[in-house]
Amino acid sequence: MALLETHGITKAYGDHEVLRGIDFTVEPGQVVAVIGPSGGGKSTFLRCLNLLETPTTGRVVFAGDELSATQSNLNQLRARMGMVFQQFNLFPHMTALRNVVLPQMNVLGRSREEAEKRGRALLGRVGMSHRADVFPNRLSGGQKQRVAIARAVAMDPQLMLFDEPTSALDPEVVHDVLEVMSGLAKDGMTMVVVTHEMGFARKVADRVVFIDGGRIAADLPPEEFFSPANDNDRIKAFLAKVL
Repeated sequence: MALLETHGITKAYGDHEVLRGIDFTVEPGQVVAVIGPSGGGKSTFLRCLNLLETPTTGRVVFAGDELSATQSNLNQLRARMGMVFQQFNLFPHMTALRNVVLPQMNVLGRSREEAEKRGRALLGRVGMSHRADVFPNRLSGGQKQRVAIARAVAMDPQLMLFDEPTSALDPEVVHDVLEVMSGLAKDGMTMVVVTHEMGFARKVADRVVFIDGGRIAADLPPEEFFSPANDNDRIKAFLAKVL
């Protein structure tokens, strides 16, 4: 059974239709790279998956549960679907460790001792043990993003969503964040990643989903999507600009 399904998702802001009927599935353990031109609807689509944006029409089904903006346990369902944003969204008045610990205590009900043990282990995994007691304003962009990833993974999600996680980073630190994400993929984490990093999409993803004009224009294995033999003119034009 698919871990996540969407059926006929649309999203409109007034007369402006951003998503135009998207059917999509993710199987457990898959890594799906979502790419496409700016303004094509990628980030809106991702935010509809956990109802940070409420679809105008259509259904989202996660782990067998249909998600509804009115259901009382929506936050608990979201906790099973971790999300990493472009701008980190760390609590500025808390250390890196506290950022990872507090959500575990508040949402999962873990003790401080248990949450700190898990938090320190994850900060070590993302190469941030030495910055555990540092506040976000003393961290670089790449360090903040690695803490944000550790915070999301600490919630033991079934699915991770990444919304262009490297777009706000300096080029020299992008590699560090992508290495962390690649490690999660190797460990079997199910991931949907909106990205402009074609190397990540080519090397790590199981599928490449190309969204253009609010629709899925292609859903292919990376070896087919990036193949010189791919005769889709729209994809060829897009790749000519980004590769």
